[in-house]
Amino acid sequence: MSQRNRAIGLTALVAALSAGVVVAIAARSGGEPPPEHQGAVRPGAPPLALDLGVRTDPEARDLRRALALYGDGSKETGRVAAAAIFRRHTSLEARVGQAVTAWPDGTVAGLSRLATLYPKSALVQLELGLAAFWAGTPGAEDAWRQAAVLQPDTTYAVTAGNLLYPRYARGLPAFVPQQSALLDRVGKTSATTQLAILRRWASHGVDGNVVLGHLLYGVALQRLGRPVSAQREFDRAAALAPNDPEALTAAAVGHFDKADPGAAFSRLGPLAQRFPKSATVRFHLGVLLLWIGSIDQAKKELRLATTAQPGSPLAAEANQYLVTLRRVGR
Repeated sequence: MSQRNRAIGLTALVAALSAGVVVAIAARSGGEPPPEHQGAVRPGAPPLALDLGVRTDPEARDLRRALALYGDGSKETGRVAAAAIFRRHTSLEARVGQAVTAWPDGTVAGLSRLATLYPKSALVQLELGLAAFWAGTPGAEDAWRQAAVLQPDTTYAVTAGNLLYPRYARGLPAFVPQQSALLDRVGKTSATTQLAILRRWASHGVDGNVVLGHLLYGVALQRLGRPVSAQREFDRAAALAPNDPEALTAAAVGHFDKADPGAAFSRLGPLAQRFPKSATVRFHLGVLLLWIGSIDQAKKELRLATTAQPGSPLAAEANQYLVTLRRVGR
């Protein structure tokens, strides 16, 4: 769980996954016991995650400051200071922050009341599950399942998936477009402006290429924690270009679901047969295999990606993945 703020530069987020992520995927491939079965009361306080998107308003700045103060759970003074900031505001995010920073006094009860008042909030269900888990009481998995289904197009749902399926890598696999360098065009603007430009590209195309516009906007949405919206963009690209391996691969990656990984693999497998010389198909098949911990098979696909289209950006990226896997002994 991350307490980092969400005021990000979109162009940095649409770059290919870093070597550090590969290390994390390799390290987690052995699996972990389901969190509900870990049992005992945990030390410290439960994590707090508020997704503020690209907001820059005064409340968003306050809440990010409170998150930073709360982030070091070992410091009681930080939690007290964070609570004081949360009490200045009445939004749902602030009220969740108030309940969590009060830990352990009334946190579960406060979040339960919020769950009654906001029955469709993934944020409340995620934090309620975390509070139950930290307290060692039942109900954590049920709350996380609710978070995953109530608002699937949120970072809260993605985080709930991390907790429900700890044997898989955290987050969701990102599609890496061959022409991601085009994002340098918007890299020096604000995050809000970047998102507006990418949305316009999806509607009108990049130099007339609407398919590419949908792909780039879809990746930005992925990185903002909006997987359902990203999937729609990828599906639109695939509908416009039914014979384009990149658009079809993006649509397959967008359908990855930890509850049903086969939804993505059933699309990518046939694409590997249909486009055997496509680096994008092989690369992303390798990435998805890494995500579920199938390291050996992933390496085979990544090697094929390096030879399918030598000199392509994804061939180089696949090679970097292989180098990193060797470095960590996988």
